[in-house]
Amino acid sequence: QVQLVESGGGLVQPGGSLRLSCAASGFTFSSFAMRWYRQAPGTERELVAIINTGGGSTNYAGSVKGRFTISRDNAKNTVYLQMISLKPEDTAVYYCYARVRNMDYWGKGTLVTVSA
Repeated sequence: QVQLVESGGGLVQPGGSLRLSCAASGFTFSSFAMRWYRQAPGTERELVAIINTGGGSTNYAGSVKGRFTISRDNAKNTVYLQMISLKPEDTAVYYCYARVRNMDYWGKGTLVTVSA
């Protein structure tokens, strides 16, 4: 009964900011790394950011480095993606991901549209 539920997507103007949340349940959240992916129309799903169990180590795709920040609150079983200086090319469905007990788990995604 692992569940990942994203929220926070929406329409923003170029240069704007948005914070995505992913609420996790059904597993010991603090024992697993978490990831954000995104997929734009006509493209493959792309890894955006990874965070380790304690939140002290993160990695980002080059296209978002310096603009996006992944974080987690293990007490709330929630992982976040803070996005600033958004560009039209950031438009995509953003997905939360975890590998738990050798299984892949995905949220349903939340749509981020960056447009004037």
